[in-house]
Amino acid sequence: MYKFFGNENGNISPKGMSITLLEFYDYLCKLWSRESCAPRLREKWNPENITVGQCSITAFLIQDYFGGDVYGIKLPCGNYHCFNVIENKVFDLTSEQFEGDALDYSNSIIQQREIHFKKEEKYQRYLNLKKEMEKIILNRDEGLGLEN
Repeated sequence: MYKFFGNENGNISPKGMSITLLEFYDYLCKLWSRESCAPRLREKWNPENITVGQCSITAFLIQDYFGGDVYGIKLPCGNYHCFNVIENKVFDLTSEQFEGDALDYSNSIIQQREIHFKKEEKYQRYLNLKKEMEKIILNRDEGLGLEN
C-alpha cells in the first residue's frame, strides 16, 4: 500500500518505458539512504523515515523520467519542500516524511534545477541517486531484477 501524496494516480508511465511511477517509488525505497539525505536532515533520517531529506533530488529525478514540473512549498524553516506536477496531477513521493501532516500544494512555486544544483553536495547526491536508478532500470530491462 502506497502512502505518498498522489499515489492513486501513480500508474502513469514515461513515453517509451514500461515502468510506472509506483514501481519507480518501489525502487527509490531501496535507494534512499542517510547518504542521499540532505546533510542538515541526516540526524532525522532512519530506516522508518527514509523519505526525509530526499525531496529535491527525488523530484528532479522523477522529472528526468516522467516529465512535468518541479514545484516547492515554502516551509516555516525557510526551505522549500519539492514535489512533482505531471499531467496536471500532484505527486509527492517524499510526503511521508511529514507523518500525515497535510501540505498545501496550491501555494507553491516552480523550482529550477540550476538553483538547487548550485549546491555541489546536492548535485552529487542527485547524480548518485540517478546512477543507481539507471542501474536498476537497466537490470530490470535486461530481466535481471533488483539484485544488488
